[in-house]
Amino acid sequence: MEKAGMNVFQANICLLCVTFCWSTEVILFACIPDTVSSFATTCITSLVGGLLLFLCFARRIIETCRKHGRKLFKYVLALAIMNTVYNLLNISGLRYFDVSTGAFTLSMTVVILPVILLTLRQKTGVRTWLSAGLVFAGIIIVVIRNVSIGQGWGIVFMVIGCIVRAFYIVLLNKAASLFDSLALSSMISLSVGAIAFVPWIITQPALFAAIPWNKEIIASIAIYSYFIVALAQTLNIVAQKKSTPANATIIYSMEIVFSVIWGIILPASIITPVTLTWYILLGTALVVAGNIIEIVPVGRSDET
Repeated sequence: MEKAGMNVFQANICLLCVTFCWSTEVILFACIPDTVSSFATTCITSLVGGLLLFLCFARRIIETCRKHGRKLFKYVLALAIMNTVYNLLNISGLRYFDVSTGAFTLSMTVVILPVILLTLRQKTGVRTWLSAGLVFAGIIIVVIRNVSIGQGWGIVFMVIGCIVRAFYIVLLNKAASLFDSLALSSMISLSVGAIAFVPWIITQPALFAAIPWNKEIIASIAIYSYFIVALAQTLNIVAQKKSTPANATIIYSMEIVFSVIWGIILPASIITPVTLTWYILLGTALVVAGNIIEIVPVGRSDET
């Protein structure tokens, strides 16, 4: 896949597929009781996803580790720490919101990342700023109308998580151009699982025995491990080779649209239904508009 290469438009389509997989994250978390530790969820899904990749591509991953050695491990450690932190913050924050509001707050990285790139003195195209502005406007419209004072801590968790995620995307974009995608994805996942295990065993010594296992929890963890950790993360790294951090983040915001659709079509027994209101429709429309500007190939834009 990597040797054949892809153009920017194809990379954008891959990122859109990644976002579709990620949109199920809010749904899967809704199927896991709040009594299940965030550390447990992160640890188990990351280890299972990482092991799946390693078992299927062990030879390729081992060869990559031998080739790049310490340099690869430094990137993996930094990415794993940031991945763990923002995942835990997002899991904690999402518990304060319904599906649509959770998806909108989860996408606040779209405006944080261009600002970070500006402070790092990396150029960002005018189209990207315009796209980010439209997406951010859509987020603000929904969040202001839908969030109460009691959900303040949820906003705090999500904002901090989005800031960490922004730095993660910048570093991941750089690592994607240096290392094999499968090796990078597998090692990040396994490292995230190992890191999350430490606070899990400290806060919940009973570990697996403390989880109220049932069919819903097992299915949610299995789906999350494969589609979000193993598949989506690997495809994301492949696409990052032809994308930019700001471009990728804007496309990630389409998670909002997919999540709203899930909330409309899925039964209440699975997830809290989403009631379509004018502000959700307007917010979603602005997100789609921002993505069309960024995804559809046109002539080269000016840079600022």
